[in-house]
Amino acid sequence: MPSVLQLYRTLSRLPKGRELFSVSFARKAPYFRTVKPRFVALRPNYAEVVIANRKAVHNHIGTVHAIAVCNGLEAAMGGLAEVTVPAGMRWLPKGMEVEYVAKSTSDIICIAETRETDWETGPDVPVKVTAKRTDGTVVVRGTIRLWVTEVPA
Repeated sequence: MPSVLQLYRTLSRLPKGRELFSVSFARKAPYFRTVKPRFVALRPNYAEVVIANRKAVHNHIGTVHAIAVCNGLEAAMGGLAEVTVPAGMRWLPKGMEVEYVAKSTSDIICIAETRETDWETGPDVPVKVTAKRTDGTVVVRGTIRLWVTEVPA
């Protein structure tokens, strides 16, 4: 079975391949389907997902709901973790700390980032997450903490 990164790279070369990858990824963790994350970049230590500004993810004031944005950030973090976690290790989200700093009034670009050195100090691995509007305004920023341990024998 190909790795998540191999699958992303293979499908990205095909017409609509990223969309196919994104749908497949959301099927693996069904709660992501609510926000329909669309992967636009995926590589070790970096993932970028777009959440469309649509009625299904709006709150009572007509903007993208903060928790929908958090789901997008968690999808980006999950993609990053899948393609970055060292061989023989597994990961689980341990916690999320976020600040809502502006209204989410457009499509939302969700970014998850780590540095190579972040993975050397485990088991607690911080993943920096940022969500931006299409005009570049940051709407949510924070950290998702991962618990990274060896796969049991």
